[in-house]
Amino acid sequence: MNAVDVAQLVRTRVREPEAIAEAAAKRRRRELVGDSGRLMIIAADHPARGALGVGSDPMAMADRADLLERLCLALSRPGVDGVLATADILDDLLLLGALEGKVVMGSMNRGGLAGAAFELDDRFTGYRPRDLRRLGFDAGKLLLRVDYADPGSLTTLEATARAVDAMAARRLPVFVEPFLCRRSDDGVLRNDLSAAAVTRSIAIAAGLGGTSAYTWLKVPVTENPDDMARVMETSTLPAVLLGGDLAGDADAAYEKWRGALRLPTVQGLVAGRTLLYPADGDVAGAVDTAVGLL
Repeated sequence: MNAVDVAQLVRTRVREPEAIAEAAAKRRRRELVGDSGRLMIIAADHPARGALGVGSDPMAMADRADLLERLCLALSRPGVDGVLATADILDDLLLLGALEGKVVMGSMNRGGLAGAAFELDDRFTGYRPRDLRRLGFDAGKLLLRVDYADPGSLTTLEATARAVDAMAARRLPVFVEPFLCRRSDDGVLRNDLSAAAVTRSIAIAAGLGGTSAYTWLKVPVTENPDDMARVMETSTLPAVLLGGDLAGDADAAYEKWRGALRLPTVQGLVAGRTLLYPADGDVAGAVDTAVGLL
C-alpha cells in the first residue's frame, strides 16, 4: 500500500480548505451502474458512528492514514465501482485524487452512536441531500434500525421517510439499510438476521416516503443463506448485499454472497471491514475475490 502523506493533507486543509470543493467540482463522474450491470462499493462510514472495531481489535479503524491507504488500494483494484463514506473521509479521498471515475456515496445518518442509550434515535448528522447534489456525488446511504420496544426508532423512521423524499426530489439514489433489532439483557443492541426479521425490515423500508423511484435496499444475508431467495421476493426494489464484519470463516461468507448475488433484485455488493481488514492482511486479494463473485 502506498503511504498517505498526512502532513500534506493537513497543510491543504489549513491553507486551502476550498481545495476540497474544487476537487469535487472537477471530479470525473460516471453512471451509478456501469457496463457490467453490477455494483461493487467499498464502505468506510463506520468511524463516524464510533464503530472502530474489526474482529478482536476494538480500534482497528482508528488510524486514519492506515484506513486511507487501504481505501486507496481497494479503489484501485479492477471492478471496484466506488466508495461509501462520511465527509471527513471523502474529503481526504478527493484531495488524494482517489475518486476519479468512481461512484461516490455519502453516508447520511450517523447520530446513532454505537453503544449509546440513544442509538436507535439515529439523527441525520452526515450528508444532507442538498450537500450530495452540491458536491456532485452520486448517491446517499442511510441506516434504518427498528426496535419495536424503543421509541427512538419512530424518530428515525420519520426522518428516513423525509430523506427518501428529499433525495427523490433531486433524482438521487438513496440506499436504505434496514434491520430489525433488539437489546439483549446486557443492553447490547443486536440485529436480527432471521428470515422473518429481514423480510419484515425490507417491507418496512420499501414503503417509506412519497415515492420509491430512487430507493435502493442494502440488505444482509440471512442466518440461513437458503432463505435469501424467499426473503428477496418481498420487494421489487433493486438491492445490494451488505458485507459486514466477518468474525468467522471468510470463505464461508463469500459463498453466502455468491448465492445471494444470483437473485434477480440483487445488483451488487457493499462491503467494508471484510475487505479492508482481512485476516491475512491482503486487501487487494480480498477485494479481488469479492469482485470475482459479481
